Amino acid sequence: MKDIIKQMEMNLFKKSLNHGAIQNELYKTYSVKNGLRNEDGTGVLVGLTKISDVIGYSRNEAGDKQDEEGTLVYRGINVKDIVENHGFEEPCLFEEVCFLILFGFLPNAEEFKQFRSILSQKYKLPYAFLEGEILRFPTKNLMNKLQKDVLTLYSYDPTPEDTSLEHILDQGLHLVSKLPSLLCYNYQSKVHFFDKQSMYLHHIDAHKSIAENILRLSRIDSQYTKKEAELLDISLVLHADHGGGNNSTFVNVVMSSTGTDLYSSFAGSIGSLKGPKHGGANLKVSEMMEAVIQEVRYTHEEDKILEVIKRILDKQFYDRKGLVYGMGHAVYTISDPRSVILKEKAKELAMEKGMMKQFMFYTLFEKMAKQEVYDRKKINISSNVDFYSGLVYQMLGIPKEMYTLLFVMARSIGWVAHNLEHTLYSGKIVRPATKYVGELTDYINIKERQ
Repeated sequence: MKDIIKQMEMNLFKKSLNHGAIQNELYKTYSVKNGLRNEDGTGVLVGLTKISDVIGYSRNEAGDKQDEEGTLVYRGINVKDIVENHGFEEPCLFEEVCFLILFGFLPNAEEFKQFRSILSQKYKLPYAFLEGEILRFPTKNLMNKLQKDVLTLYSYDPTPEDTSLEHILDQGLHLVSKLPSLLCYNYQSKVHFFDKQSMYLHHIDAHKSIAENILRLSRIDSQYTKKEAELLDISLVLHADHGGGNNSTFVNVVMSSTGTDLYSSFAGSIGSLKGPKHGGANLKVSEMMEAVIQEVRYTHEEDKILEVIKRILDKQFYDRKGLVYGMGHAVYTISDPRSVILKEKAKELAMEKGMMKQFMFYTLFEKMAKQEVYDRKKINISSNVDFYSGLVYQMLGIPKEMYTLLFVMARSIGWVAHNLEHTLYSGKIVRPATKYVGELTDYINIKERQ
């Protein structure tokens, strides 16, 4: 019976293709910005923000787009300067960036101490949440499970529908602070139930930073080196925000603009980030590179690497979609500053871990992919943050199922900040328009239809 129903569905779907097809040229005919992108690939302006800026090109006097080295700015400060010039002895730079992104200025020592105290006091999950919501309901896909958990936290909030700025801030900090436990405990529940592996649960430590707690909670012995914690901390910093136009942040703003609660818009953002064209790209990079390494091993012969890159682009290898995952970006052209920083830090950890063979292979693959795409299309592309993040997580011993979860951990602060900014300074429901290109026809009584 199920097969019959499925066949009926497919027959109806195939018939619908004759009625609903939209020709690609119509986007140009009606000046519709497909995917909210302009003809030159730049994004359509849909809002104003003071939170962050993503710079990957400039305009000359004629208005033409010109490629340039990428820059990422948080509240007017270059992320490169934040990473290189901070004065912290412990890995808590992500917490400072959270403060900066949320409030718009760098905290003094006392303000930062207070902020860390606020976060740590919100670390713990509600009473019996671990036993009742996580361990009792394991799910194979951890991103979907995280959505469910966020929506479930709605029930533990005495005033979940309060959308005042003060309450949104409090709800947001609760969600950000609870994510380390949600990520790690859900992973443990999943591997215990589905993978038949041992499960180990540690209590979160209020005296440790978010990066440290993620490493503590995800490891059997809770042990980690200073360099490991620093690298994860920096990785979170680099993923913390990327302008209001990135898909998951835009989803958050669109949903919250209706006046819905933060838990709903947060869950929507997680669903957006799951996609392989957004946050899920780090997992696709990892899977692609595993396939490449299995094909050519850790070779240093450029011809062999170039051959497999050509096969990927020609849709003859890996998922046959013609995409070299981790290469190219919607805004960055010559370089992605996040990838540049992560590459440098990954090299340091690779030396500590004895994994220079893996690191050197990635750098050679990056070089060859850039050149091959330029030779084919005459455009500059760079590795994006996803290209090296998977290698970093591999060196940190973080399981693949948690790669995109870590993206949620980092980007969550950006979601809260843009939610607050839009609520405070715009307040309008986001409601763009579409152009109807179908035909008008008469309604026919069902008895008269063929």
